[in-house]
Amino acid sequence: MLIAHLPSGYILGSLARGRGREGQGAMVAAMVGSVVPDIDMLYFHCVDGGRTHHHDYITHWPLFWFAIGLTSLVAGRLLGWSNLPAIGLFFAGAMLHMLLDTVASPIMWLMPFDRQAFELVTVPAAYRSWVLSFMLHWTFGFEILICAFALWLALRQSSRRTTVPQNGACVLIR
Repeated sequence: MLIAHLPSGYILGSLARGRGREGQGAMVAAMVGSVVPDIDMLYFHCVDGGRTHHHDYITHWPLFWFAIGLTSLVAGRLLGWSNLPAIGLFFAGAMLHMLLDTVASPIMWLMPFDRQAFELVTVPAAYRSWVLSFMLHWTFGFEILICAFALWLALRQSSRRTTVPQNGACVLIR
């Protein structure tokens, strides 16, 4: 995935808000969670020099996110935290990131117990630039669909919040 992680987080947050979860906090948590696994790109570029594929780092291990997510939710429940839905959405966003990466990139779903990587489709290096190879592969259309759906949701939600009266002023209807 190149461009669809943040829009997928927006979709996740929108669906959660539609089910009565917290408003902005839930949306922010879902969106941040959907991109946080790629924080490893800082290490990849600044320290590692690109020697190790960033999907080999712990931030791209689904069991890592599952374990700390479950631990956070259990601890939050025991401590009586009121923001459990946002915490859950943050970790759901991270797991959504893993699912989306699995479409066209290898993800080690059982790491650290097994280094076997899974991907649904292998994108061949058809061009000199790996980015171009990904963008011109049919799987990039899936990313475009995710982005288009997120845009549609945003426009739909925006039109529900405001209406334009005859004098042209916007009035909040929520």
